Amino acid sequence: MAETPQVVRSLLSAPLPQIIERLGVAVAQAQMALDTNSVEIAKTMSETEVEIGDKTYNLLSLGFVPSFYAFTEATVEAKLSFQISESTETSINVGVQAGVQYGVFMAAASIDVGYARKFSVSAEGMSSLAARLVSLPPPEIFLELLKREYQQDIQ
Repeated sequence: MAETPQVVRSLLSAPLPQIIERLGVAVAQAQMALDTNSVEIAKTMSETEVEIGDKTYNLLSLGFVPSFYAFTEATVEAKLSFQISESTETSINVGVQAGVQYGVFMAAASIDVGYARKFSVSAEGMSSLAARLVSLPPPEIFLELLKREYQQDIQ
C-alpha cells in the first residue's frame, strides 16, 4: 500500500494558508471597490440638480448621501474526508480425480491458487466562502463638510 501515504500527504497538504490569504486580499479589494463606488455616487449626486421653486439644488445639498458598506466578517470553511482501504484475497481450489478403467488405475490432481490485493482510496472535499456586508452611515467628516458647504444654500 505504498500509494496510500502519498495520497494522505497530498490531502493533508491543502494550501490552507494561501486560501486564507486569498480570502483576505479578496475582501480588501472588494472593500476598496465598495468605497470607490460610494465616492462615485457622491460625485454623481453633487452633479445632479433638482429645481425647487426658483432655486436649483444638487442632491447632496438636499441631504441625500451615498450608501457606504463594509465587510464585518469573512469565513472560509473546508471539509475533507477520505477513506483508505486495503484487502487481500487468497483462494485455493484443489481437485483430485481417480478412476479405474480396463484394469488401469488413473489419477489426476489439480491445484488452482489465486491471490488478489486490492487498494481503494476515495476522497471528498467541500469548501465554502461567506462574507457579511453591512450598511454604514457616511463618515462624520463627510457629513460635516456637506453641512458647511451647503448651509447657506438651504437657508
